[in-house]
Amino acid sequence: MEKLLIEGGYPLEGTVQISGAKNSAVALIPAAILADSTVTIDNLPRISDVQLLADLLEEIGGKVELKDHEMIVDPKDMVAMPLPNGKVKKLRASYYLMGAMLGKFKKAVIGLPGGCNLGPRPIDQHIKGFEALGATVTNEQGAIYLRADELRGAKIYLDVVSVGATINIMLAAVKAKGRTIIENAAKEPEIIDVATLLNSMGAKIKGVGTNVIRIDGVEELHGCRHSIIPDRIEAGTYMIMAAAIGQKILIDNIIPYHVESLIAKLREMGLKIETNDDQVLIHNCLAKTGVDIKTLVYPGFPTDLQQPFGTLLTQAEGTSIVTDTIYNARFKHIDELRRMGANVKVEGRSAIISGPTKLQGAKVRASDLRAGAALVIAGLLAEGVTELTGLEHVDRGYEDLENKLLNLGAKVWREKMSDEEVEQVKSS
Repeated sequence: MEKLLIEGGYPLEGTVQISGAKNSAVALIPAAILADSTVTIDNLPRISDVQLLADLLEEIGGKVELKDHEMIVDPKDMVAMPLPNGKVKKLRASYYLMGAMLGKFKKAVIGLPGGCNLGPRPIDQHIKGFEALGATVTNEQGAIYLRADELRGAKIYLDVVSVGATINIMLAAVKAKGRTIIENAAKEPEIIDVATLLNSMGAKIKGVGTNVIRIDGVEELHGCRHSIIPDRIEAGTYMIMAAAIGQKILIDNIIPYHVESLIAKLREMGLKIETNDDQVLIHNCLAKTGVDIKTLVYPGFPTDLQQPFGTLLTQAEGTSIVTDTIYNARFKHIDELRRMGANVKVEGRSAIISGPTKLQGAKVRASDLRAGAALVIAGLLAEGVTELTGLEHVDRGYEDLENKLLNLGAKVWREKMSDEEVEQVKSS
């Protein structure tokens, strides 16, 4: 196991290149199962989640070639191999294998997925969709069993707006007989990205980006080439970093429209931001004004940026309130920020942050992916050296983090943890 050491207090400046979207990649790779010939996905982020999914496709008989930022998937020899344990347990997004394998083989056995521990994230809406399409779904010994003689189109109303359920139902429905209508569908850019791939494969999907998606089932899907959209959450993380300790930072390979809610809040804090087609330039300001944020489904403020933004608010004047309406367990990093000197308290679904406060380097642990990003930003701001463990979470979603930070002028490096440190982490 490794830890990341961050020597804080060095202002950042320069250009950072944004990678392909993690939240697209983890759905696009399972979608390749549905094709009858080779699918090539490029602009892939080099992160651990991508490697895990490549391994899972190989487990069910696929031929996968992963090189640099490109994955070539040959699905011809894939079979409905049960995946009740192993790698599937390490990755929340492995639930997309349910929809893809059900759509392709009319059956699947998938272990209940893992990933970041953000409290209950039920898959009841996914199951509701699968059952509406004609599948029988049972939970047996910690795995989900899906079986269908045939899949038929249906009208499905999602009780809650869910990105995962919207994509999973799309995957299952593209080869179903007849028309499927998903109402109260999520509108995230990653859903549009997945639908673009499926349509390139021969699917007939309309309405993505709105709350009603219509899918006319087809009998066959062929291979294609697809390039992933830029990662709006990685982009947002570096934008927040630029606001916290940047002098002038250019965020390159970005779709500014995808981060409009964040840009609006940064401007409200007093930052000067310039945008063009695929770049955002952030000029820092010395005195930042505190703001309140509330996370909402897209196009609202993303829950995935709530934790990094909270770190930024420790440097703003006055009291700010951060409310997360999506996940109620997304404040596990607050104790770590307090350890570094932040003045924050949690009340229910809200964190109340008073600033500005000087942060001090400390030994902290990332409990999940975006908590890790929040603590990296805190380390960059802090006086002294911060030791961050739990890097396996950070590596799930941020490609080449250290080099990107080093190129901006940060002082960061990795070290192997001692046996004693590993034991302390395991017992905590």
